Amino acid sequence: MIPSILPTYSRAPMNFVKGEGCWLIEADGRRFLDLGAGIAVNVLGHAHPELTAALTRQAETLWHVSNLYNIDQQQELADRLTEASFADTVFFTNSGTEACELAVKMARKYWSDKGEDRTEIIAFTGAFHGRSTAAIAASGAEKMVKGFGPLLPGFKQVAFGDHDALRAAITDTTCAVMLEPVQGEGGILPVPDQCLKGLRDLCDETGTLLIFDEVQCGVGRTGKLFAHEWAGVAPDIMMVAKGIGGGFPLGAVLATEEAAAGMTLGTHGSTYGGNPLACAVGNAVMRIVAEPAFLDEVNRKAGALRQKLEGLVAAHPDVFESVRGSGLMIGLKCKRPNAEVVQAGFANEVIVVPAADNVVRLLPPLNISDADIDEALVRLDRTAASLKTD
Repeated sequence: MIPSILPTYSRAPMNFVKGEGCWLIEADGRRFLDLGAGIAVNVLGHAHPELTAALTRQAETLWHVSNLYNIDQQQELADRLTEASFADTVFFTNSGTEACELAVKMARKYWSDKGEDRTEIIAFTGAFHGRSTAAIAASGAEKMVKGFGPLLPGFKQVAFGDHDALRAAITDTTCAVMLEPVQGEGGILPVPDQCLKGLRDLCDETGTLLIFDEVQCGVGRTGKLFAHEWAGVAPDIMMVAKGIGGGFPLGAVLATEEAAAGMTLGTHGSTYGGNPLACAVGNAVMRIVAEPAFLDEVNRKAGALRQKLEGLVAAHPDVFESVRGSGLMIGLKCKRPNAEVVQAGFANEVIVVPAADNVVRLLPPLNISDADIDEALVRLDRTAASLKTD
């Protein structure tokens, strides 16, 4: 008999009832150090007082009016994002998947309005852009697409890191290139700065739009507000979600005026996108995360955590192979199956998140304390030691 909740998740046998900063409290009272942050969502941890206050104030005033009317909180957040980024304009969604849908529409509409038959979008192996029909077609991976055909046409996959294949793949029907500056689900794989610069040059050379998916790697996660800033380049269109809402459902598509030119009255919409509650929280997140001093601290803590993790790998060479990533978006490449590492972490009350390539992800809140970093290493060391005794 099918359960009342559609069984599409393999859920761990825990039931968290409260969150405090970097900690989750189970119904039985156990305290788990959360190094997953809801998969890079809770950038300021659980129950952050400024986010809680912003949501409470807004909930007491106005919840929802729809996009048939002006929304002050939405305008404020759009202004914050455009002032802090390459973008001229923003459309708000409820999720990263919805942001992907609009990014695809925007890129294709751009060329349609120019009267050019350029509809193909190039993506990369290992990519994850969501689970909608467009997003799975972009990924192309069997585990994403099997049983869901016919797939939305117009997507082509290129091997991650194969520059020659990418150049060969771009034709006069190519609409856009779409990639994550740091692949998340793919196993925490940063695209080197020189490659992002080369990609920007290639897109400029061929007139191709460049779409960055910063749903997981954006909003301070790598120590810059957006990961592509490290390379000194900018996309034409960018997808953002997860961290921008700090735990409240919120996503966005940022774009240049040129790239967004085709998205005129009636070409897209969302009932809940940019609602007052979500944008009130998003503004509170941006007030904190976009500050240079805050980002400096992210980089300092990332360096400290990375150094300690290198020591962990050296101490447990039969469990871990290497450390990789950028900022507080870190992957531990495992020698033992990563599912075993995740389960052993649960037993030692520390939460990490699996990814492809036998990696476990560490995506802690960006404001994790030095004391919690130290405690994380204690628990990860205990986790590795428990696997060695199996």
